[in-house]
Amino acid sequence: MAPEIIIAVITAASVLGAAVVAAVPALLTVLRRTRTAVENQGEETRAVTLDALDAVGSRLQTRFDARLDDVRDDLDEVREGLSRVREWQAGHDAEHLVIGAPRPRGDTS
Repeated sequence: MAPEIIIAVITAASVLGAAVVAAVPALLTVLRRTRTAVENQGEETRAVTLDALDAVGSRLQTRFDARLDDVRDDLDEVREGLSRVREWQAGHDAEHLVIGAPRPRGDTS
């Protein structure tokens, strides 16, 4: 390798090293300021976070209640349908009793 290239690499490394050494105190200062700001605004941030969680919880509760109402409505429809089937079945059994034929379900009692 040529001596000029070696000198250029050493110079570049020393410049980068100096930049890192100069940047470390500034980075530490920024980290301290950030940490202090977060600590100072911690209660405010906590309150905002709790409010947001309450809002999400109430939305979820509303959606859950709506789904629960839908399921209840579906169950009511099934019960009504079952009740109509039972009414039809009772009428059909009565018809078979009137005409004297055996019950369609095989009950002979």
